Amino acid sequence: MVFAGPSSPSSTDSDTESVAKVEKRGWKLGKSSDQLRRKALRGLSASRGLTKSPKVSPKVKQDASVGSKNGKLPAASSSGTDEALAAAKVIMPNLKMYTLAELKSATRSFSTDTILGEGKFGRVFKGWVDENTLVPSHVGNGIPVAIKKYNPDSHQGLCKWKSEVKFLGKFSHPNLVRLLGYCWEDNHYLLVYEYIQRESLENHLFTKGAEPLPWDVRLKIAIGAARGLHFLHTSENNAIYGLFKSSNILLDADYNAKLSDFGLAKLGPAREDSRVTKLEEEEEVIERYVYERYVYAAPEYIATGHLYVKSDVYGFGVILLEMLTGLQTLHLTCSSSQQNPVEWARPWLHDKRKLRTIMDPRLEARYPMKAATQTAELTLKCLEGYPEARPSMDEVLATLEHIDIIREKKKEAKASTSSGPPFH
Repeated sequence: MVFAGPSSPSSTDSDTESVAKVEKRGWKLGKSSDQLRRKALRGLSASRGLTKSPKVSPKVKQDASVGSKNGKLPAASSSGTDEALAAAKVIMPNLKMYTLAELKSATRSFSTDTILGEGKFGRVFKGWVDENTLVPSHVGNGIPVAIKKYNPDSHQGLCKWKSEVKFLGKFSHPNLVRLLGYCWEDNHYLLVYEYIQRESLENHLFTKGAEPLPWDVRLKIAIGAARGLHFLHTSENNAIYGLFKSSNILLDADYNAKLSDFGLAKLGPAREDSRVTKLEEEEEVIERYVYERYVYAAPEYIATGHLYVKSDVYGFGVILLEMLTGLQTLHLTCSSSQQNPVEWARPWLHDKRKLRTIMDPRLEARYPMKAATQTAELTLKCLEGYPEARPSMDEVLATLEHIDIIREKKKEAKASTSSGPPFH
């Protein structure tokens, strides 16, 4: 397997199973930020109606980027297939529009031996297109691409499809996965992405037998992910990512980080301390029940359902914690007496001597302690319980780049010493 795309085996929407594992372990939530979580979970079923089937609003908001002839996406019924989509024409000038026949040709009719991953909302296939024109080509000719084919019976899949086209069709950045094109034909909707060679950060950190990531590579990945998130947060783009987790950070051949899965992305408020409106009902129910139990989710989202720009910063802090410790916060093997892993890690991150004991043993202590300490300090700032207490992604990026400069200076100093005249 050489691709961990928007629906990879590591992030194949098997989140419901993960939730069951977390609940079985019976983590006790800590104090501070987790007080909000307890309050939210007590009244969640009654206030949000998550145990019931989601209601589907017949009204779909007008979208300037994706629409039919009247500028709107047709609303899908609860089955996701009752409403015909044949007359819909998607207008997205930055993306190539494919026919279903073309994508069948690129994947040998979606042959099972071209499957890269499978999830609740569909499958990802490996296909081939011409490098210059992006026209589908025969297998082995041109460049490989990842083609996600959504389940035609999934209304939730259609919601995610629309969100992906809306955001990745609009934004372009080296640290965002590139969406090349799309297909919307009858009740078939597909997306064509660039092919990512090294799968996800989650796979490299937590898959048994995976080659350990050296410290400098981890720092490079963190900086790349921070740049992608900072790009989304700029006033020009004004977007909130919403689902920042290690399985959504893909790595190319040179370990450059690329953010993927924009299913929860939202256009945010003008100010960092302002909230974005709650997710629309038909989209909220898709992710909320699972996402609320993620330690990646900021406490204010758990408590209110509101996303802030700095809700993304909290998720970034959890990623930094995983990169420091090599422990997957969602799957930590905790006894029933232990706290939420984020709360559990706080005192260890504060103390330099304690920090050594929780650093990823696969690093074999091959990292600058000063850099690790500063990264731990940044992690704590990102994991503050209140949004206004967290740094902006601009500040996060600047701190990580400063840490990287320290590492480079040390390398240069060592090289200079080793090449100097012998001691007499």
